[in-house]
Amino acid sequence: MDKTDVQSLAYLLLLLIPLVYLPRFLQREIQSIILLITRQPEISTVLFSLLFFPGIFLHETSHYLMAHLLGVRTGRFSLIPKKVGNRTLQLGYVETAATDFVRDALIGAAPLLAGGLFVGYIGVAQLDINTLWVSLTQEQGNSFRLAFKSIAEQPDFWLWFYLVFTVSSTMMPSSSDRRAWLPLIVIILIISGFVLLLGAGPWLFSKFEFIIQSALDAITIVFGITVFIHILLLPPAWLIRKLLSRFSGYQVV
Repeated sequence: MDKTDVQSLAYLLLLLIPLVYLPRFLQREIQSIILLITRQPEISTVLFSLLFFPGIFLHETSHYLMAHLLGVRTGRFSLIPKKVGNRTLQLGYVETAATDFVRDALIGAAPLLAGGLFVGYIGVAQLDINTLWVSLTQEQGNSFRLAFKSIAEQPDFWLWFYLVFTVSSTMMPSSSDRRAWLPLIVIILIISGFVLLLGAGPWLFSKFEFIIQSALDAITIVFGITVFIHILLLPPAWLIRKLLSRFSGYQVV
Protein backbone atom coordinates (compact mmCIF):
# COMPACT_ATOMS: atom_id res chain seq x y z
CA MET A 1 0.00 0.00 0.00
CA ASP A 2 1.60 3.24 -1.17
CA LYS A 3 1.38 6.77 0.27
CA THR A 4 -1.75 7.62 -1.74
CA ASP A 5 -3.59 4.54 -0.48
CA VAL A 6 -2.64 5.34 3.12
CA GLN A 7 -3.82 8.95 2.69
CA SER A 8 -7.17 7.84 1.25
CA LEU A 9 -7.62 5.33 4.07
CA ALA A 10 -6.76 8.01 6.65
CA TYR A 11 -9.38 10.39 5.22
CA LEU A 12 -11.93 7.57 5.22
CA LEU A 13 -11.30 6.71 8.87
CA LEU A 14 -11.48 10.37 9.88
CA LEU A 15 -14.91 10.64 8.26
CA LEU A 16 -16.44 7.61 9.99
CA ILE A 17 -17.29 9.20 13.35
CA PRO A 18 -18.91 12.39 11.92
CA LEU A 19 -20.67 10.20 9.35
CA VAL A 20 -22.39 8.26 12.14
CA TYR A 21 -23.29 11.16 14.45
CA LEU A 22 -23.90 14.22 12.24
CA PRO A 23 -27.08 12.85 10.56
CA ARG A 24 -28.50 12.01 14.00
CA PHE A 25 -27.74 15.48 15.35
CA LEU A 26 -29.22 17.23 12.31
CA GLN A 27 -32.34 15.05 12.27
CA ARG A 28 -32.88 15.79 15.95
CA GLU A 29 -32.59 19.55 15.34
CA ILE A 30 -35.00 19.42 12.39
CA GLN A 31 -37.50 17.33 14.32
CA SER A 32 -37.27 19.78 17.23
CA ILE A 33 -37.84 22.76 14.89
CA ILE A 34 -40.95 21.16 13.41
CA LEU A 35 -42.26 20.28 16.87
CA LEU A 36 -41.68 23.82 18.17
CA ILE A 37 -43.55 25.24 15.18
CA THR A 38 -46.53 22.85 15.23
CA ARG A 39 -46.55 21.93 18.95
CA GLN A 40 -48.31 18.75 17.87
CA PRO A 41 -46.20 15.56 18.12
CA GLU A 42 -48.35 13.64 15.62
CA ILE A 43 -48.27 16.42 13.02
CA SER A 44 -44.54 16.97 13.51
CA THR A 45 -43.90 13.25 12.96
CA VAL A 46 -45.83 13.31 9.68
CA LEU A 47 -44.06 16.47 8.45
CA PHE A 48 -40.65 15.09 9.44
CA SER A 49 -41.34 11.85 7.58
CA LEU A 50 -42.52 13.72 4.48
CA LEU A 51 -39.34 15.83 4.52
CA PHE A 52 -37.14 12.73 4.53
CA PHE A 53 -39.44 10.57 2.39
CA PRO A 54 -37.04 10.17 -0.61
CA GLY A 55 -34.35 8.82 1.70
CA ILE A 56 -36.76 6.62 3.64
CA PHE A 57 -38.19 5.21 0.40
CA LEU A 58 -34.73 4.34 -0.95
CA HIS A 59 -33.65 2.90 2.42
CA GLU A 60 -36.56 0.48 2.79
CA THR A 61 -36.82 -0.34 -0.92
CA SER A 62 -33.14 -1.31 -1.00
CA HIS A 63 -33.74 -3.74 1.90
CA TYR A 64 -36.68 -5.24 0.02
CA LEU A 65 -34.91 -5.59 -3.33
CA MET A 66 -31.71 -7.00 -1.80
CA ALA A 67 -33.73 -9.61 0.12
CA HIS A 68 -35.47 -10.75 -3.07
CA LEU A 69 -32.19 -10.69 -5.00
CA LEU A 70 -30.69 -13.05 -2.40
CA GLY A 71 -33.74 -15.31 -2.33
CA VAL A 72 -34.93 -14.26 1.15
CA ARG A 73 -38.68 -14.08 1.72
CA THR A 74 -40.11 -10.73 2.84
CA GLY A 75 -43.16 -9.92 4.95
CA ARG A 76 -44.75 -6.58 5.71
CA PHE A 77 -43.33 -3.45 4.09
CA SER A 78 -44.12 -0.02 5.53
CA LEU A 79 -43.11 3.60 4.93
CA ILE A 80 -45.45 4.92 7.62
CA PRO A 81 -43.64 6.26 10.72
CA LYS A 82 -44.43 4.93 14.16
CA LYS A 83 -43.01 5.33 17.64
CA VAL A 84 -41.02 2.44 19.12
CA GLY A 85 -40.68 2.95 22.85
CA ASN A 86 -40.63 6.41 24.37
CA ARG A 87 -37.76 8.02 22.46
CA THR A 88 -37.41 6.19 19.14
CA LEU A 89 -39.18 7.02 15.88
CA GLN A 90 -39.25 4.22 13.30
CA LEU A 91 -39.64 5.80 9.87
CA GLY A 92 -40.21 2.55 8.01
CA TYR A 93 -39.45 -1.16 8.01
CA VAL A 94 -39.27 -4.33 5.94
CA GLU A 95 -39.83 -7.74 7.50
CA THR A 96 -37.51 -10.48 6.22
CA ALA A 97 -37.35 -14.20 6.94
CA ALA A 98 -34.53 -15.62 9.08
CA THR A 99 -31.47 -16.44 7.00
CA ASP A 100 -27.70 -16.94 7.26
CA PHE A 101 -25.55 -14.11 8.58
CA VAL A 102 -23.95 -13.37 5.18
CA ARG A 103 -27.26 -12.64 3.46
CA ASP A 104 -28.53 -10.93 6.60
CA ALA A 105 -25.49 -8.63 6.58
CA LEU A 106 -25.94 -7.83 2.87
CA ILE A 107 -29.63 -7.01 3.36
CA GLY A 108 -28.70 -4.77 6.29
CA ALA A 109 -26.01 -3.01 4.24
CA ALA A 110 -28.30 -2.45 1.22
CA PRO A 111 -29.34 1.12 2.19
CA LEU A 112 -25.70 2.15 2.55
CA LEU A 113 -24.85 0.63 -0.83
CA ALA A 114 -27.86 2.13 -2.63
CA GLY A 115 -27.61 5.46 -0.84
CA GLY A 116 -23.87 5.63 -1.45
CA LEU A 117 -24.34 5.05 -5.18
CA PHE A 118 -27.06 7.70 -5.33
CA VAL A 119 -25.10 10.28 -3.32
CA GLY A 120 -21.94 9.55 -5.29
CA TYR A 121 -23.64 9.87 -8.67
CA ILE A 122 -25.69 13.00 -7.91
CA GLY A 123 -22.91 14.62 -5.89
CA VAL A 124 -20.34 14.11 -8.63
CA ALA A 125 -22.34 14.07 -11.88
CA GLN A 126 -24.98 16.69 -11.08
CA LEU A 127 -23.44 18.92 -8.40
CA ASP A 128 -19.70 18.35 -8.85
CA ILE A 129 -19.27 18.44 -5.06
CA ASN A 130 -16.11 16.34 -5.34
CA THR A 131 -14.29 19.51 -6.44
CA LEU A 132 -14.96 20.92 -2.97
CA TRP A 133 -13.45 17.81 -1.41
CA VAL A 134 -10.34 18.11 -3.58
CA SER A 135 -9.99 21.80 -2.63
CA LEU A 136 -10.34 20.99 1.07
CA THR A 137 -7.85 18.13 1.06
CA GLN A 138 -5.34 20.20 -0.91
CA GLU A 139 -6.01 23.31 1.23
CA GLN A 140 -6.85 25.52 -1.75
CA GLY A 141 -8.99 28.28 -0.24
CA ASN A 142 -9.60 30.24 -3.45
CA SER A 143 -10.44 27.09 -5.40
CA PHE A 144 -12.89 26.07 -2.67
CA ARG A 145 -14.79 29.36 -2.87
CA LEU A 146 -14.94 29.24 -6.67
CA ALA A 147 -16.08 25.60 -6.62
CA PHE A 148 -18.78 26.39 -4.05
CA LYS A 149 -20.09 29.27 -6.18
CA SER A 150 -20.06 27.10 -9.29
CA ILE A 151 -22.01 24.33 -7.54
CA ALA A 152 -24.70 26.75 -6.32
CA GLU A 153 -25.21 27.89 -9.91
CA GLN A 154 -25.86 24.38 -11.24
CA PRO A 155 -29.28 23.79 -12.90
CA ASP A 156 -31.85 22.45 -10.41
CA PHE A 157 -29.28 22.87 -7.63
CA TRP A 158 -31.82 22.95 -4.79
CA LEU A 159 -33.62 19.82 -6.01
CA TRP A 160 -30.39 17.80 -6.24
CA PHE A 161 -29.14 19.22 -2.95
CA TYR A 162 -32.38 18.24 -1.21
CA LEU A 163 -32.29 14.71 -2.61
CA VAL A 164 -28.63 14.20 -1.68
CA PHE A 165 -29.33 15.54 1.81
CA THR A 166 -32.34 13.30 2.50
CA VAL A 167 -30.72 10.18 1.05
CA SER A 168 -27.35 10.70 2.76
CA SER A 169 -29.08 11.43 6.06
CA THR A 170 -31.06 8.16 6.01
CA MET A 171 -28.68 5.72 4.30
CA MET A 172 -26.86 4.59 7.44
CA PRO A 173 -28.00 1.11 8.58
CA SER A 174 -29.89 0.94 11.87
CA SER A 175 -28.82 -1.21 14.81
CA SER A 176 -31.12 -4.01 13.61
CA ASP A 177 -29.58 -3.75 10.13
CA ARG A 178 -26.11 -4.21 11.63
CA ARG A 179 -26.90 -7.26 13.78
CA ALA A 180 -25.16 -9.70 11.39
CA TRP A 181 -22.14 -7.50 10.67
CA LEU A 182 -19.98 -8.62 13.60
CA PRO A 183 -19.56 -12.32 12.62
CA LEU A 184 -18.94 -11.32 8.99
CA ILE A 185 -16.31 -8.75 10.02
CA VAL A 186 -14.62 -11.32 12.27
CA ILE A 187 -14.43 -13.84 9.39
CA ILE A 188 -13.01 -11.19 7.01
CA LEU A 189 -10.40 -10.19 9.60
CA ILE A 190 -9.40 -13.82 10.16
CA ILE A 191 -9.02 -14.44 6.42
CA SER A 192 -7.05 -11.19 6.04
CA GLY A 193 -4.81 -12.24 8.92
CA PHE A 194 -4.05 -15.58 7.27
CA VAL A 195 -3.28 -13.82 3.97
CA LEU A 196 -0.83 -11.50 5.71
CA LEU A 197 0.79 -14.34 7.66
CA LEU A 198 1.32 -16.29 4.46
CA GLY A 199 3.08 -13.27 2.97
CA ALA A 200 0.51 -12.76 0.21
CA GLY A 201 -0.41 -9.23 1.31
CA PRO A 202 2.14 -7.32 -0.83
CA TRP A 203 1.32 -9.47 -3.86
CA LEU A 204 -2.42 -8.80 -3.52
CA PHE A 205 -1.86 -5.05 -3.08
CA SER A 206 0.38 -4.95 -6.16
CA LYS A 207 -2.17 -6.85 -8.28
CA PHE A 208 -5.25 -4.98 -7.12
CA GLU A 209 -3.74 -1.61 -6.22
CA PHE A 210 -5.80 0.31 -8.80
CA ILE A 211 -9.06 -1.32 -7.68
CA ILE A 212 -8.26 -0.69 -4.01
CA GLN A 213 -7.34 2.94 -4.67
CA SER A 214 -10.45 3.53 -6.80
CA ALA A 215 -12.71 1.96 -4.17
CA LEU A 216 -11.17 4.01 -1.37
CA ASP A 217 -11.49 7.21 -3.41
CA ALA A 218 -15.14 6.50 -4.29
CA ILE A 219 -16.13 5.69 -0.70
CA THR A 220 -14.23 8.71 0.63
CA ILE A 221 -15.98 11.04 -1.83
CA VAL A 222 -19.43 9.70 -0.85
CA PHE A 223 -18.67 9.97 2.87
CA GLY A 224 -17.07 13.39 2.35
CA ILE A 225 -20.16 14.70 0.51
CA THR A 226 -22.40 13.41 3.31
CA VAL A 227 -20.32 14.95 6.08
CA PHE A 228 -19.93 18.25 4.20
CA ILE A 229 -23.69 18.67 3.66
CA HIS A 230 -24.49 17.92 7.30
CA ILE A 231 -21.78 20.27 8.59
CA LEU A 232 -23.23 22.94 6.29
CA LEU A 233 -26.81 22.50 7.55
CA LEU A 234 -26.30 21.72 11.24
CA PRO A 235 -25.30 25.23 12.50
CA PRO A 236 -28.31 27.07 10.96
CA ALA A 237 -30.66 24.30 12.13
CA TRP A 238 -29.25 24.55 15.66
CA LEU A 239 -29.59 28.36 15.59
CA ILE A 240 -33.20 28.23 14.35
CA ARG A 241 -34.10 25.72 17.07
CA LYS A 242 -32.49 27.89 19.77
CA LEU A 243 -34.32 31.02 18.54
CA LEU A 244 -37.66 29.21 18.38
CA SER A 245 -37.14 27.88 21.89
CA ARG A 246 -36.26 31.32 23.20
CA PHE A 247 -39.19 33.16 21.62
CA SER A 248 -41.77 30.44 22.28
CA GLY A 249 -40.61 29.61 25.79
CA TYR A 250 -40.71 25.88 25.02
CA GLN A 251 -37.85 23.38 25.18
CA VAL A 252 -37.79 20.07 23.31
CA VAL A 253 -36.64 17.27 25.60
